[in-house]
Amino acid sequence: MTAIDSQQTPRTAAQIGRTELGPRPLPPLGRQRDGRAPAHVDTVLDNGLRVVAVRKPGVPMVELRLRVPFSGSHRTHPARSELMAATLLAGTARRDREAVDIDLARAGADLGASVDPERLVITGNALVSGLPVLLDVLADSLTGAAHRADEVRMEKERLVAHLAMARSQPRTIAHEALQKRRYGNHPITRELPEPQDVEAVTPAAVRSLQRKGVVPRGSVLVLVGDLPPQQAVDALAGALAGWTSDREAVRLPPLPRVTGGDVLLVHRPGAVQSQIRLSAHAVPRTDPRYPALQLANLVFGGYFSARLPENIREDKGFTYGAHSFLEFNTHGAALVIDTDTATDVTAAALWETRHELGRMVVSPPTQEEFEAARRYAVGSLGIALSSQAGLASSVLAIVVAGLDLEWLRGHPARLAAVTRDQVVAAAAEFLAPSAVTGVVVGDADVLSAPMAALGGVEVP
Repeated sequence: MTAIDSQQTPRTAAQIGRTELGPRPLPPLGRQRDGRAPAHVDTVLDNGLRVVAVRKPGVPMVELRLRVPFSGSHRTHPARSELMAATLLAGTARRDREAVDIDLARAGADLGASVDPERLVITGNALVSGLPVLLDVLADSLTGAAHRADEVRMEKERLVAHLAMARSQPRTIAHEALQKRRYGNHPITRELPEPQDVEAVTPAAVRSLQRKGVVPRGSVLVLVGDLPPQQAVDALAGALAGWTSDREAVRLPPLPRVTGGDVLLVHRPGAVQSQIRLSAHAVPRTDPRYPALQLANLVFGGYFSARLPENIREDKGFTYGAHSFLEFNTHGAALVIDTDTATDVTAAALWETRHELGRMVVSPPTQEEFEAARRYAVGSLGIALSSQAGLASSVLAIVVAGLDLEWLRGHPARLAAVTRDQVVAAAAEFLAPSAVTGVVVGDADVLSAPMAALGGVEVP
């Protein structure tokens, strides 16, 4: 007999989770104590930039997150902002692109920029010893990015090619359709620029946009790393002293509230798969109902063992993945439900999704479901905060929401204090089928009849 033959057959997850007496009982959730808030400084620099510096020892690294509100209502704003972000770190009067890359590499550092209809975000990291170089390159780019003609031209070509590819992707089509369904003509719906607008952008227009829009007042910078917080603040104040403006960063206008209504069928000729995207109003982290809603969402579709994936993935086999999540912006939040499925089972998958939404109201979470979701929420928060990168991103998110580190410190205790009745109430308020709207992107020639029979669907 070989060594392999002598080994026991591996047990399945279901077998591991059961005994002769039934499922293995989960241990009770321990009493959640508020953790000790890490050493930090939260201040506003002379130029109006809010800085939150947090000490997290363990590895000799620092993580940087800079968020600049960057909304715009003009039709060409998306094109100009994409090209501005793409060339922001591509060279200054002091450094060309190669010099930027070499300086960062020698310091064990990295910087990147991205933009969307709400904000410009610059992320970076470095060895602690390389922080001065990281900040010098950042400051140089914020105050003197060259946006050279050859760099702008190269990025225009790349962006036009990317747009052609992106707009052919079903997920992009579905996302754009959902945004229009939820928010109409609000600036947040203009995430991808039009190719003709990209072609028309000049280097001068890119430089002007940076000068007017990339400003410190109203922006937030988070620095997390293995160094004293005040030392980090002092380093930032010195490096960014030349980044000034009398302007205030442009915030995204308030979004309309997501209201329930029919689902829109969006025709995608010949599609063999459909994209189901549903949404409902939610509450932000600042709302007292948020912890209960967070747990209600987890029970419904927020993790692998939730009701929705158990139904349409595990039981019915309609999809490889079904998810629900809370989507935040500076003015609030929305619930999003996301799944892709074969064309011939699209109507059935939508019906089952609605069924699970209704079941959250008429068949509330069991105590076992409730406790499992709570354990997942507490555990995943701990994991997110365990690394410098995760802590930096989490701190930025709560600061933008109007909260502080005390909120992060106390959230496990808030989750532990949520009652099952509160989760039931949150489900009834935010997950009721009547509160949901959305889109289905698929072949309307095949789907119109079953969708019309299903009801609650606006067909072409």
